[in-house]
Amino acid sequence: MFVSLTARIAAIGLIVLLALGSLAALLVDASYQASQSVSWATHSAAIIETTEAALGDLREAESGQRGFVITHDPAYARSFRQRVENAARTIARVVEQTEDNHLQHARAREIAVLMKQRSAVLLQPLDLARRGDFAGAVAVIASGRGRELMDAVTVRATSFLDEERTLQTTRQDAAIRRLRGAKRLAIIGAIAVALLVIGSFALLVRGIRRPLNTMLKAMTALGSGEQEARIDMAMGSREFTRLAVGYNAMADRLEGAVARQGASERELQIVNAELERNTATLRERGDVIELLGGMAHRMQAARTDDELAQIIRVFVPQVLPAIPGVLYAHNNSRNCLVPVACWGGIAVAADGFPPERCWALRRGQSHSVVDPGRDIVCGHVVDDAVYHCEPLLAGGEVIGVLYLRGRIDAENRFRMNVLAENIGSALVNHRLQRSLREQTIRDPLTGLFNRRYMEEALTLEISRTVRSGTPLSLIMCDIDHFKRFNDEFGHDAGDAVLQAVATEMRSRFRDGDVVCRFGGEEFTIIAPGTTAEALAGRVEIVRQAIAELNVRHGTRTLGSTSMSFGIATWSDAMVRDGSALIQAADAALYQSKRDGRNRATISTLAA
Repeated sequence: MFVSLTARIAAIGLIVLLALGSLAALLVDASYQASQSVSWATHSAAIIETTEAALGDLREAESGQRGFVITHDPAYARSFRQRVENAARTIARVVEQTEDNHLQHARAREIAVLMKQRSAVLLQPLDLARRGDFAGAVAVIASGRGRELMDAVTVRATSFLDEERTLQTTRQDAAIRRLRGAKRLAIIGAIAVALLVIGSFALLVRGIRRPLNTMLKAMTALGSGEQEARIDMAMGSREFTRLAVGYNAMADRLEGAVARQGASERELQIVNAELERNTATLRERGDVIELLGGMAHRMQAARTDDELAQIIRVFVPQVLPAIPGVLYAHNNSRNCLVPVACWGGIAVAADGFPPERCWALRRGQSHSVVDPGRDIVCGHVVDDAVYHCEPLLAGGEVIGVLYLRGRIDAENRFRMNVLAENIGSALVNHRLQRSLREQTIRDPLTGLFNRRYMEEALTLEISRTVRSGTPLSLIMCDIDHFKRFNDEFGHDAGDAVLQAVATEMRSRFRDGDVVCRFGGEEFTIIAPGTTAEALAGRVEIVRQAIAELNVRHGTRTLGSTSMSFGIATWSDAMVRDGSALIQAADAALYQSKRDGRNRATISTLAA
């Protein structure tokens, strides 16, 4: 009936779902019936409990009344009204609860009426006793009317409760019977569904196993080398039939592929050899790129020209082994290419050469000479050698040139190109770092070092002095009456005076001295390796030279100027951050100011 295996599985699933749905519906109905029985039993229990609570309140009220009449103690009568009201409310709730049972509802209403009458009878002697007529109250009680009503309430309540307890027992028994029936239904239904599922899947497995064994047998034969093995019997389902057709087609194609295997193997051997060569090349290039990465990281971290040259001398021979060479960097101020690093035993002149002597820079592209007699040789090449010049450019600007002596083959050309890119980037970065550092440590107006650099340099020189024991002196100086230039000629004139004084001091002090602009018109000079006394003569020469300056600004002559100086020498008693040395020199400067300006004073402070 079901040709498709999918249809069989769907039919089995549908049957199982229907069986489970039917069983679930039966179980839900049985559970609902049992729940209803339990609910009704609980309802009866609530009615019984409420009725007994109402009777208890009425009896408590009766006891309180009699206690008050007999003992004349008002404490017995205090809760009477509350008890009577509670009894009335509780019996009224019983009447509401029994509306579903006509007979019990009628009995509950009758009990409620009797309890109301009994409450009214109880109230009469209580009122007499409260007015002090205890004899009258006793007479009312002794009349027996109250007892008769209470007996009637008790008789009817007993009948009502017996009937409700009977109902409760009946409902509980019904709930138990329904729960037992649900349990039997669940067990029998589960067994039936399980048998149905097992039987259905047994039929399904039987319908799968036979064609599957047939396919496995054919595949095993094909795997053993029987290329003619095919499936030629009915498979019993559409899916397995398609698999059999596909298998037969695959076997046909495989048989054809085996016939072409010989030629394919030869082709694969050729391709494999090519792949191995390419893999070796890629591996070598990967090693080179990794090596260049390490070189690039170190070049980016280099802070001085010597560090950069050392890195190039170490790494370039590893990237281009057996190829000596020179790296030239462009010096903008001199407009020439100066050697930065050499390797492989090449010796070149330190003064370098102008850019127009290199054909690679003139053409803006690589220039190789493999036969000196048949090509143009660069002017910076002194002998007839096979060489290659690779220009290093950035944004159209000449950064440098890489000179390599020897023939550059295809693989080395790849290495050289990557190497040139890394070195060019490193030279640009090195130049930018040097420019940025100059901007951060130089005063833009005077070109002298700024206060920040002075503080760093002073800390460094103090550390050297402590280690070596050599002397260290500091000069604090400022321009006398500097405010006059700004007030009379303007701030531009004041800037011209600062620039002239800075130029004079830069030319008069030693190369090892650190001349700084401390701030405003005040300057600081760090003089390592000398004492204040030895420094005083040089300061006097500077003072006289500045006193002889006649600064001009535009077409105006600003007049002469002078400077006052304070000199101090480091001592071990001073703190190492340099603040005490600055204070000592500053105090000597102010002493020069107080003594009439245009003079130098040596500090006498030891700390």
